[in-house]
Amino acid sequence: MLDLIKLFLKSAIVDNVVFIQYLAICPFIGMTSETDKAAGMGIATSFVIVLATAVTWPIYKLVMVPLGLQFLQTLFFILVIASLVQLVEFFLKKSIPSLYKSMGVYLALITTNCAVLGVTINCIGKDYGYVQSLVYALGTAAGFLLSMVIMSGVRSRLKTANVPQSFKGTPILYVAAGLLSLAFMGFKGLIK
Repeated sequence: MLDLIKLFLKSAIVDNVVFIQYLAICPFIGMTSETDKAAGMGIATSFVIVLATAVTWPIYKLVMVPLGLQFLQTLFFILVIASLVQLVEFFLKKSIPSLYKSMGVYLALITTNCAVLGVTINCIGKDYGYVQSLVYALGTAAGFLLSMVIMSGVRSRLKTANVPQSFKGTPILYVAAGLLSLAFMGFKGLIK
């Protein structure tokens, strides 16, 4: 049990998917202008990350490995992720139309979010068992949500900050993201 808690914390904070692995930068920059949008995107992506891991791990271990189809891993995983994103899209369109509209094109882009594919491939590459894979996915999803909310908070402060003209707009976002990455690097080595 302690190992699973350590795995969760390590994947959420120490090896944060955005700040340390530099995955999912597009939604990180594109969807963090408002905290509501950032949290909505973080939750939707988190759901897809966990669900994709729950589906792809058994497909890989129980179907692809016995049939010798490991070389098709990326193709299969992308197909599964695309299908799951469609399900999330249908659900949001029916149950939370305001969030669906505010996410716009970024909702469909969860399909190409490299964090989702990266988590599923990492679970296989690190040879995690099914429960470990789910915990790793939950931790990574929590880390993604955390990074989205943190950046939306930083961006809300930047709106009222006295930023030099040459840094206004996108440049200050990348400076802030770099500083956040440096801060998260401080956690390296805390959990092995």
